[in-house]
Amino acid sequence: MSYAEWKGKRQDDAAVFELFFRKSPFDGKYAIFAGHDEVYEFLENYKFTDEHITYLKTLIPQAEDAFWDWLRKLDCSGLRVEGAQDGELVFPEEPLLRLHGPLALLQLIESPLLNFTNFSTLVRTNASRLKLLAKGAGCVEFGLRRAQGPNGAMTASKYSFLGGFDGSSNVYAGFLAGTPVAGTCAHSFIMSYETEEDIQHSRILGETDLFVESMKYREKLGWTNTNLGELYAFVAFAHSYPGGFSSLVDSYSTLDSGVKNFVLVSLVLKDLGYDARGIRLDSGDLAHLSRECKKTIRETGAQFGHDFSHITVVASNDINEKSLRQLNADKHEIDTFGIGTNLVTCQAQPALGMVYKVVEFHGTARMKFSEEVGKVTLPGGKSVVRVFDGGKPAFDLICLAKEAQELVSKEELTYYTKKALECDPSTIKPEKMELKTQVLLEGGKRTAKESISVQARREAC
Repeated sequence: MSYAEWKGKRQDDAAVFELFFRKSPFDGKYAIFAGHDEVYEFLENYKFTDEHITYLKTLIPQAEDAFWDWLRKLDCSGLRVEGAQDGELVFPEEPLLRLHGPLALLQLIESPLLNFTNFSTLVRTNASRLKLLAKGAGCVEFGLRRAQGPNGAMTASKYSFLGGFDGSSNVYAGFLAGTPVAGTCAHSFIMSYETEEDIQHSRILGETDLFVESMKYREKLGWTNTNLGELYAFVAFAHSYPGGFSSLVDSYSTLDSGVKNFVLVSLVLKDLGYDARGIRLDSGDLAHLSRECKKTIRETGAQFGHDFSHITVVASNDINEKSLRQLNADKHEIDTFGIGTNLVTCQAQPALGMVYKVVEFHGTARMKFSEEVGKVTLPGGKSVVRVFDGGKPAFDLICLAKEAQELVSKEELTYYTKKALECDPSTIKPEKMELKTQVLLEGGKRTAKESISVQARREAC
């Protein structure tokens, strides 16, 4: 297509494209726009290398040499991008990005822009919904192993955190993006311990034998049927992390073995001045198990004069919107949810459905018609104005970009609701109005150069 534009000497003709979505994900009412980091990085470094061109010549061998010379020089220095800021609440049909530049370039960058924003926005929106449903409990992203490849994994970990999650089990995301890292040991770690010999190098803490002291508590409490292999594993893990001991408790039996072995080791650690952190449930009736585990932990601690109220319960078994609603109804005592956002989003919403359409060419508005009414586009370059009333956002207005500043300055608005176009119009005197479409890149370079950590950006949103 670019070669055809070049042959027709239209490659540099002025055009305006907009990126938007038609329907909110998860049968919801909103999305949280994301993917800016990747969009900026891509546009600021856009170019075709000799290696790229050598390959492209095999696809269109008839292309003239002058075309390849043009392609080698192509960059985004003539590009202006306006749109919603990172983390902005956005809605269907609103222009999320409006790009001004040469026709051929704007066509070439379509797929990458959709790729960078689609999944990022989907995951960030999903995380915000799950965090709201968690009702104050923590949420940690656990989706690495089931992610849509390495890029999908890194994107999901980063944007789940920006969407409201408290951290991720993905250590590489912590390294690259600065997201907080959280986790515990796996079933494989626990099941690898079988005999006392397995802990010969990981049982003495200071001058205390963690296993011997745990066994003393085991006898005092009469918990002599707990799985010894599991107890060996907990001792070994506590030896390495005495100030942050946490463990998975469902490898054998959550209530008859796992939580009891955890308490045994936690009692010894408390005697030594350490506080155990918590347990993780990965199967079974999570609401019931969380209540029973908390009861066992609290009551046993109190029996020996220890306050274990700080010990938390993490649940990580197929947590999604449906299961969160059910857990809330069942009055769970879960402090943190470990959620595989990659798997959840893949099952519930394969794609957000971002689209990218030309809205102006040669300064004239363009409109796409379709047999489907929902696919008809609004012509002309557009901006979004957010109307506030009573201290809160009331609604968004989509207007032509050239009319945005005039609209923001109005003291009174008259409008029709979508469901009552033939009824009398409504009038509102807005408390304030904000132009949400801002310049993001000018001359192919982002307008704000400051580097803001993901933690700061999460708090700002």
